[in-house]
Amino acid sequence: MLQSIYDTLGFFGALTTALIIFIMFIFWIAGIAGITLPYDGGRKKGNDWQIMLAVLFPPYPIFWLIYDMYMQHRYMTKD
Repeated sequence: MLQSIYDTLGFFGALTTALIIFIMFIFWIAGIAGITLPYDGGRKKGNDWQIMLAVLFPPYPIFWLIYDMYMQHRYMTKD
């Protein structure tokens, strides 16, 4: 598969594509790890549907991770 991407996009295109896919995989795993935490800020989470959605729809944990980082940033900058 990478060979066909290399033939189509060239060296830098194949390198960029492989890097983006790798980073999205890391974000997907990090999002699943964050969603499956039993506690969020001292509160118990009831998130069985989120775990199922995260496994079946890989973009969801990536969006959840970005949203969670944004909410933490807002919480930390609140005076």
